[in-house]
Amino acid sequence: MGYLLVIALLLVCVTMSALLTGAMRRFALRRRLVDVPNLRSSHTRITPRGGGLAIVLVCLLVLVVAGVQELAATWALAGVFFGGLAVAVIGYVDDQGHVAARWRVLVHVAAASLLVGAVGWVPPLPLGPWEVPMVGPTTALLVLFVVWMLNLYNFMDGIDGIAGVQAVSVCGGAAALLWWAGEWELALLVACFAAAALGFLFWNWPPAKIFMGDAGSGFLGFSVAALAVLTWSEAGFSPYAWLILLGVFIVDATLTLVRRVLRGERFYEAHRCHGYQHAARRLGGHRPVTLAVALCNLVWLLPLAWLATLYPVWGAVLTVIAWAPLVAVCVYFRAGVALRGDT
Repeated sequence: MGYLLVIALLLVCVTMSALLTGAMRRFALRRRLVDVPNLRSSHTRITPRGGGLAIVLVCLLVLVVAGVQELAATWALAGVFFGGLAVAVIGYVDDQGHVAARWRVLVHVAAASLLVGAVGWVPPLPLGPWEVPMVGPTTALLVLFVVWMLNLYNFMDGIDGIAGVQAVSVCGGAAALLWWAGEWELALLVACFAAAALGFLFWNWPPAKIFMGDAGSGFLGFSVAALAVLTWSEAGFSPYAWLILLGVFIVDATLTLVRRVLRGERFYEAHRCHGYQHAARRLGGHRPVTLAVALCNLVWLLPLAWLATLYPVWGAVLTVIAWAPLVAVCVYFRAGVALRGDT
């Protein structure tokens, strides 16, 4: 596929996503599908929600085209498609009205299991001089990884632009690394997901004109995890590269959850004590934090992810190196420490 055709395809994805997001915004305003700020919000004005459906629709269409063009195994792409669709549907229903946590978790586990089953075999996981075969009980780790990723992405979608920037930089970075490794078809697939997120980001950049909603954030979290599993299975692409690129979200969400659990708080309830939320209050707005996440992903995490791609045996060590300063930053910004009146 020529470069001009690739660029044209990515521009189509960006344009479709942007136009659909605008249409969703008009629909949400007409139907009064809006987010009203409360004491636990990081926002101060009423804003329409549900714009993430544009990302869902574009990415599902991309998966159909990828299946027709055989960019990856048909069963694996079907697992990404139907798993992502299930996550988006339950998220959309939850956006319209509350869905009990047990039903959301049930759908999330089912979608992750469907994905892992459809992908099938993945190479052993390098762990220094050892390798961990991903068969039998260890495949449960993949299911847990997917479930955690789709939930933490929802947790981290709390200030303007951050979820979109994360999707664009992570998928864009992974696509560049896949392209560098000679996996052009998979690189194109992943790049299209980045393009779809970019189209939405035009509307969600601070100050946001529309929010993503649970349907979009859950779908994106599922998708990045699914693409990590898919590229690992199809091309042996280092899963550590994905873990490094996703470091900001993984570290902040995990550290916040652990600290809240240790204090005996109701960790499953809405709150505003993630590190990025504390940082936004301290820095006086959402934009500095969103820009900092983009800069961190591109300047710090992407080079380390490239090293993990080049030297897979050192992937675990490089992941620790990548995450260590992120842990320090999250501790500095008091991730997981509740504000007065939140507990």
